[in-house]
Amino acid sequence: VCPIGEYEMSVEEKLAIIKEKFDVLSKDENRKKVFGATDHRYKLNPVLKAKEIKAFEKKYKIKLPEDYRCFLMKFANGGAGPFLGIEELSHSIYEYLDHKSSQYVLDPSKPFEISEPWNMEYTGSREDEEAFEKWAEEYNDAKWANGLLRLCNYGCGQTINLVVNGPEYGNMWVDDRGNDGGIYPDSNFGQTGRTSFLDWYILWLDDSLNSIKK
Repeated sequence: VCPIGEYEMSVEEKLAIIKEKFDVLSKDENRKKVFGATDHRYKLNPVLKAKEIKAFEKKYKIKLPEDYRCFLMKFANGGAGPFLGIEELSHSIYEYLDHKSSQYVLDPSKPFEISEPWNMEYTGSREDEEAFEKWAEEYNDAKWANGLLRLCNYGCGQTINLVVNGPEYGNMWVDDRGNDGGIYPDSNFGQTGRTSFLDWYILWLDDSLNSIKK
């Protein structure tokens, strides 16, 4: 049971809310006003079977958070969702969602070690190319994304990720190193603290429904 707002609901109750709100949003005449709608077009990928998820978990030596697992099995394997949409499970291990390549993949089997908003600003001179390149190499090292699955592409080099290994297990985090913004807990919908996957998806639905009423 996970809290959302002032109430506590089961995964099944949250999925029921998601299905109801998504049905309303995807049929609204103003649905195209939502950011990213022209990319995902409110299409949902077919759900996964338990054995397919188990194979993924075995391959990458992880266990998916229960709410995300239920989403994959009972609602969709990605598709419509926040910003440019939700990645299908098999694509979530790519380091760069704009340029998916098997040459650049994350390592979710290692723990995500960040627990507070993190950034590493360059304080040297831009004229010192060697120092800047050393900083850039460290700052953009894939190790900072260990234990993450890239679930959502915001665009412009920013991704929203699910922690699948480490103390922040089950929470949504933003990786905005592409804009020198660092890595921090997701707050795109005005929420504070930590957000689980299903709560995050419901927040998107609520935000989208509110935006098309304006």
